Amino acid sequence: MPSLQPVRGTHDLLPEEMRRFRRVVETARAVAERYGYLEMATPIFEFSEVFQRTLGDTSDIVTKEMYSFTDRGGEQLTLRPEGTASVVRALISEGLAQHLPLKYFYSGPMFRYERPQKGRLRQFHQTGVELLGVAQPQGDVEIIAVGAAILRALGALDRTVLEINTLGDSESRGAYRSVLVDHLKGHLTRLSKESVDRLDRNPLRILDSKDEGDQAIVADAPVYTDYLNAASRSFFDAVKQGLDAVGIAYQINPRLVRGLDYYCHTCFEFTAAELGAQKTVMAGGRYDGLVETMGGSPTPGVGWASGIERVAMMLRDVIPEPRPIAVVPIGEAAGVTALKLTESLRRAGFTVDLGFSGNIKKRMARADKIKAVAAVIIGDDELAKGAAMLRDLQSGAQEQVPLDQLPDRLALYRR
Repeated sequence: MPSLQPVRGTHDLLPEEMRRFRRVVETARAVAERYGYLEMATPIFEFSEVFQRTLGDTSDIVTKEMYSFTDRGGEQLTLRPEGTASVVRALISEGLAQHLPLKYFYSGPMFRYERPQKGRLRQFHQTGVELLGVAQPQGDVEIIAVGAAILRALGALDRTVLEINTLGDSESRGAYRSVLVDHLKGHLTRLSKESVDRLDRNPLRILDSKDEGDQAIVADAPVYTDYLNAASRSFFDAVKQGLDAVGIAYQINPRLVRGLDYYCHTCFEFTAAELGAQKTVMAGGRYDGLVETMGGSPTPGVGWASGIERVAMMLRDVIPEPRPIAVVPIGEAAGVTALKLTESLRRAGFTVDLGFSGNIKKRMARADKIKAVAAVIIGDDELAKGAAMLRDLQSGAQEQVPLDQLPDRLALYRR
């Protein structure tokens, strides 16, 4: 029988990587909370319609990448490929619109059937923030500021570039769509089959095409910002002024788009060249039409999602393993005392390891292996005196300490 392996596109988060993973999530949660974004969680699977309706029948996610299945009750379900649609579904199904504006932070696994490579997995994890009910450009500025603050707190902001663009309002989008279709139809025979299929239904998605031939055609396409009306230009100017006011540097990328019809105005990405091909670490934008698309009342929204694995790869500081205190009993008589002592020290807030078997040589070897900072040794002599031998495993210095004084003496090693 062949040995079992993780499913392709998934991987185990072992302790060292998990510490980096946790650093990203805990930092993001704490920073988002300072901005007033409260944590929420949605189910890992939803009715497939949640994503089919929001992501569009022509999107790569729906046509190629969703993990969908029929459950025993005959329901069509999908493992969530992204978080925003689920948050908006919760807004509608939980009747939360009466409490607008709402600020949410989330984190958790997402699932897409993609070709696995560095920084891109089939089960991956994201943090995200969503601001619902705010139509003003200040909302876009705040959302971007939250992302920048998280990357700054993780020591990664200065190695990223914030790229921004505007999609304008529906009028601007319609004007651009018309000239884009005219341009693309002039190269119809050179477009990929997939882009030809999208030409009538969702031509803006062609701007996201990964086909090299499509990309060459898109490179000569009209620029979106040339077709903005006055209101859209004013909105984008306000976003840029806001970013300038809070000291967040950015570059305008006129080719940066979101292909779905409910996106409007600001779109942005934080990218990191050091990550290679999968360089986007955080991406988002304004989606004022999404709630209405899903059957709710028209509600403005803006947010972003960030890949935890990608951000974790950017952490430069070494995240140390916890260094416990090792309790080392010598002989059977010391076993019960060591067990009681270990539990009392843990309740007092110490990280403590108690080996389950072995002589003192093996137990001290284990203490070295787990990088214990100190050892509390209890033998017959110590039992008779109601004491323990405390050995500093860095300096080698040791002293006998009464058991009732151990917590105070061990305060030096508290983590």
